[in-house]
Amino acid sequence: MSSNPYPLEEPGLWVERIGTWVFRAGTPALFLDRDGTINVDSGYLGDPADIVLRPEMLPVIRTSNIAGLPAIVVSNQSGIARGYFGWPDFAAVNARLLALLEAQGCRIDLVLACAYHSSGTGELAVGDHPMRKPNPGMLLRARDLLGVDISRSIIVGDKADDMEAGRRAGLCEGWLVHGRLNRTSGDGTFTMRKLMTGNDHRKLCETIAELGGD
Repeated sequence: MSSNPYPLEEPGLWVERIGTWVFRAGTPALFLDRDGTINVDSGYLGDPADIVLRPEMLPVIRTSNIAGLPAIVVSNQSGIARGYFGWPDFAAVNARLLALLEAQGCRIDLVLACAYHSSGTGELAVGDHPMRKPNPGMLLRARDLLGVDISRSIIVGDKADDMEAGRRAGLCEGWLVHGRLNRTSGDGTFTMRKLMTGNDHRKLCETIAELGGD
């Protein structure tokens, strides 16, 4: 029997179900990157005191909660593989982030984090791990856990790897923080939308609300 106190499905994969909210089978999901999306990207974040929420994302998460879409965090955490901090530090940062969001009326339903990286050490030194974005593993694991309709789900992130993970997982849309252009993949199955202005954020909230009404 494992004595590990953390929700690790394997040495480099954190999978934590938050709360007991039950979703209808086939409900679309809102996938969210963490650093640079929900909170300000301050580098390798291993100290809870360094968390600063990005206020423009709060209405987005609230809209997902109201619409009945699970809000799912999918985060690469190579700082763990590189030895900058460990899972206990991640746990403290994660708990602080969830508490700050809850204080703002925002609920996260599932958190996944991948610590594998080619520059890591020991068992975390894995290049191109299927769970590490841009690979779709974390999104597909969340799909299986919550029974969401991946084809109607969307992802919000600040990096091209977030968008590519969404495309590979079969999502319909990705919203790129600070993105300046809207464009559709060559096969027309995935649309990347810019998320920079207040109007962009309002459109994202409208999209989420519409998904909840389907």
